Amino acid sequence: HGAPEDLLNASIYFDFRPLFGDILLANRVVMAPMTRSRAGPGDVPTELNVEYYRQRASAGLIVSEGVQPSANGKGYCRTPGIYTEAQVAGWRAVNDAVHAEGGRIVAQIMHCGRVGSHLNKDPGAETVAPSAVRAKGQIYTDAAGMVDLDEPRALRLDEIPGVIGEYRHATQCALQAGFDGVELHCTSGYLPAQFLSTGTNLRTDAYGGSVQNRVRFVLEVLEAMTAVAGSGRVGMRICPGNPFNDLHDENPHETFATLLDAVSPMKLAYLHVIRSPRRSLDAFALAREHFRGALIVNDGFDRESADRVLGAGQAAAVSFGRSYIGNPDLVRRLREGLPLADFDLATLYTPGPKGYTDYTAAS
Repeated sequence: HGAPEDLLNASIYFDFRPLFGDILLANRVVMAPMTRSRAGPGDVPTELNVEYYRQRASAGLIVSEGVQPSANGKGYCRTPGIYTEAQVAGWRAVNDAVHAEGGRIVAQIMHCGRVGSHLNKDPGAETVAPSAVRAKGQIYTDAAGMVDLDEPRALRLDEIPGVIGEYRHATQCALQAGFDGVELHCTSGYLPAQFLSTGTNLRTDAYGGSVQNRVRFVLEVLEAMTAVAGSGRVGMRICPGNPFNDLHDENPHETFATLLDAVSPMKLAYLHVIRSPRRSLDAFALAREHFRGALIVNDGFDRESADRVLGAGQAAAVSFGRSYIGNPDLVRRLREGLPLADFDLATLYTPGPKGYTDYTAAS
């Protein structure tokens, strides 16, 4: 592979343009999805969002912030949706700007399930989950500051096809908006992870109990999404053992091995894997063993560690989250070995351009 200092140029940038299913990337640097809470009224992307994503279009692939597939799927304040005509039009402007810069972008579809507050939702929207198990913790609302998470209503068996239909419709809307594909958010304690996990799924019907039943919802959602977009434009993001949002599973290794064994034959565009917080669980090794396809790995990578994992053939791409906040030109900085700028923690989720679009490229 040449000298270590040359490895990143060879592996991430010019010598290899990875094809993830039907999506051709310019390089192997992926912008990870990050909630930034800057959507406008009606959960519609605005010109501010257009500029934010345009600035970062040199990424090999942008995975958008999580977008809710329905009013019930919203958890946090000022997050965008992908189910109304106005939202589709807002995202079309974003995608046109990214494509004009030569970039590629997929929509991460994120149904928060039990993680949410009615104060962040439209009137009449509900907080639903596999079971009526309230998550411990609080969530920020513009109306009342920090509040306890809602107690969810358990979905009836006859309602589950309708929720799966929301993912199908969101995928259709994403393609209409010009996204290059979609990613199923299947971690962080949100609805798909709630179905997977023993601590949040207490159902006794076909969607609960055994691990085969607990993975059923995710598989049916992926089938609905791929039926619309084709498997080559659908990815999935996981983090086995992630306790975020009060999530607990008795045996995450078994759960995700079973899930990935069932998902692998679908021939998805990619699997996006976050490093597990459990030291005893190697999420990357689990993914390589049970998923035959392109892997994007995430969490805590820098220039040198990205070099190593790509040079060893352990992943097809590396995604960066926090590094992309203050470094819209991250690809150039990594390629040329330039220092990375810090970001302002206080403005991560605040409205307006400060801490969002005012970070500058390296001189």
